[in-house]
Amino acid sequence: MNRTRLALIFALALPGICAAESWKDVALVDNNCSAKVKADPDAHTKDCAVKCEKSGYAIVASDGTVFKLDAKGNKEAAAALKATTKTDHLRVNVSGTKDGDTIKVASLKME
Repeated sequence: MNRTRLALIFALALPGICAAESWKDVALVDNNCSAKVKADPDAHTKDCAVKCEKSGYAIVASDGTVFKLDAKGNKEAAAALKATTKTDHLRVNVSGTKDGDTIKVASLKME
């Protein structure tokens, strides 16, 4: 296969590799507590999440996988937490792209 064909195949495949994903109705937790509350993230409280804002935020997927949020996601999560009247069962919808165990957030909305 010549280099031109190989480059064309790679260029066509690249958008699919970087495609945005979405996580619906997932638990929002702070990074300090993510390992502790992974088994029951809905019991994690808003007060704790707001208090631990400096550690950043993460989501816990339905299979228990924890994904950290990037800087933009952390800002959006902090704003959503401060605006919600919920005290626990903190659920969000997130869209973005995965980069290892971190999500580069395009949007985050509290459920």
